[in-house]
Amino acid sequence: TFLFVAVAGTAFSYSGYRFSLLFRLMKAHQAPGPKLDRIPARLLTTLLNVLGQKAVMQKRAIGIAHATIFWGFIVITVGTLEQFAGTLYQGLDFTFIGEVPYRLLATVQDLFTFSILLALCYAAYRRYFVRPTGLGKSSDANKVLLFTASLMVSILVMNAFHIAGAQPWYAGSLFFSNQIAQWVMATGISHETADALSILFKWVHMILVLGFAMYIPHSKHLHIVAAGPNTFLKKLDRAKGMKTINFEDEKITQYGAAKVTDLSWKDSLDYYACTECGRCQDLCPAFNTDKPLSPKYLIIDLKENMYRNKEKILAGKLDEVSPAIDSNVTEDVIWACTSCRACEIACPVFIEHTDKIYDIRRNLVMMESKVPPEVQTVFKNLETNASPWAFAASDRANWAEGLSVKTMAEDSQVDVLLWVGCAGSFEDRNKKVLRSFVSIIKKAAV
Repeated sequence: TFLFVAVAGTAFSYSGYRFSLLFRLMKAHQAPGPKLDRIPARLLTTLLNVLGQKAVMQKRAIGIAHATIFWGFIVITVGTLEQFAGTLYQGLDFTFIGEVPYRLLATVQDLFTFSILLALCYAAYRRYFVRPTGLGKSSDANKVLLFTASLMVSILVMNAFHIAGAQPWYAGSLFFSNQIAQWVMATGISHETADALSILFKWVHMILVLGFAMYIPHSKHLHIVAAGPNTFLKKLDRAKGMKTINFEDEKITQYGAAKVTDLSWKDSLDYYACTECGRCQDLCPAFNTDKPLSPKYLIIDLKENMYRNKEKILAGKLDEVSPAIDSNVTEDVIWACTSCRACEIACPVFIEHTDKIYDIRRNLVMMESKVPPEVQTVFKNLETNASPWAFAASDRANWAEGLSVKTMAEDSQVDVLLWVGCAGSFEDRNKKVLRSFVSIIKKAAV
């Protein structure tokens, strides 16, 4: 008992310390976070997408595998808690819930343990043989697969030796473990040896669990902690446009994000929630047309930027934090985004990639006056001609010659307004479309 308390206390203390650092990094971000409103809708969204795995199921095969692992861990955690309790207090177990419920619990745990192994086999096959582009290579993912598989194997082997040594009354409820136990007993192993090996693998399992708890804050598996809150805080109404700026607020001294700390704490939660699944990258039109932007690596690189500046951020030296634009997140990466938000639609944990890009762009344009040459031309034309092209503003209404179309300046008492826009005013194909459309609505007496 003393050994377990010492080991578990050390593991959980270290894990708690690491999580506290991550929380402090979040708090150091300067921009305001999301508003906490519409709580019932948020709870329903979280229930459907975390417990229900709805967003994960957008990709059916790997979605089923992930859901199996997720639901399995919830059930198996009950067994792990029983082990911890029994180690702290000899003889304590969960049989107090009754014989039938305990048999059912044992059956479900055994079934999920084996099912998780099958799901892990599929995940490994997909990662090492199918190799989807978006998934990429990750030593972190390799460690997580090995960790998780070792946890499941230790449970099955522990249960098998326990059945071979103690022959508990619920042994028949552990179908897969019982089958392994039959093979073990066929070797002629003694009850004493089987009991000793059962205790050994119990400790192996508990040490793996504690090791995993220490590893999570360092790894992409941090998403098992961050994905739930990130889902709860997602934007319930997705507007494609940028967040507006209050130019009347004289307290604003920084427009956009020059450094990662100029973003909000919710942006850092996005980093923690990222599973590195690559679904955002798979749908990104910029990436798929060989532009330098990968939404997946944008999030990873911003997180790495934050980690590189960890000591300065935690010390409150935000002025010394390095720029968000670096060798990974370049200006070309930021300007490659088409603003379609396909990445956000694809993301199973509701990361908001595009707003980060907007904020970094804002800093480049408004604080540093850095824009690509193509955009410089557009800005110049907008300033001088009130359109993206170098056409005179006086020619804006020429498309309607001979159609007797009134403008709002001529008659503001109207029921229907036709918004023409720049393309309709100046682009030849659009002008033809507009003239035809006007003819139609005139025939319809609109």
